[in-house]
Amino acid sequence: MPTYTAITHADLVAAVRALADSLAAADWAPAHLIGIGRGGLIPAVYLSHATGLPMLAVDYSSQSEALAVDAIERLAARTRAGEPLLFVDDINDSGRTIGHLRAMLARAGAAEGSVRFATLIDNVGSAQRVDYAARAIDRAVTKDWFVFPWEAMAPDSAIAADAAERPERIA
Repeated sequence: MPTYTAITHADLVAAVRALADSLAAADWAPAHLIGIGRGGLIPAVYLSHATGLPMLAVDYSSQSEALAVDAIERLAARTRAGEPLLFVDDINDSGRTIGHLRAMLARAGAAEGSVRFATLIDNVGSAQRVDYAARAIDRAVTKDWFVFPWEAMAPDSAIAADAAERPERIA
C-alpha cells in the first residue's frame, strides 16, 4: 500500500515562491514559461503570476510525441530567434517526460543553452536533471506518492490507479 502525501495549496504556493526567488537570483531569464501538460500547467500559471513572465503550454500528458511535435517545433523556432524558455512541470520523477521533451527540442533544432527546466519536486536519482526545483527528494528513500491539489480532485480510486501504474516509484 503506497503512502499518499498531499501537497496542499499552501505547499504549492510556497514551492512556486521558491522557484520565483530562484529565477530572480539567477543570471538567466526566460522569455516565456512553458507549462508541460498536464501536471505542469497549474504550477506554470502560478509561476507566471509570481514572476510576471508570460506562459505558453505544450501538451505531453498522453506521452505522445505526435501530439506535441507541432508545439515543440514552434517553441524550438522561438529559441532560434533568441528567446530562452523555461519548461515547468510538477515533478521530475523518472525523468522520462523531461528526457522526451529535450530530445524532441533537439530534433526540432532548439538553440543550445536556451531551454531550462523547473519542477516543484525533483528526484535526485532521476535520469534527467532540472535547473530549478523547489524541493528535492531521493526516490531510493522517499516512496511517497505525491498528490498535488489538482490531482486531489480525482476519486481515490483514480489516484490509486495512477500510483499502481508506476510501482517502481513507490515500492
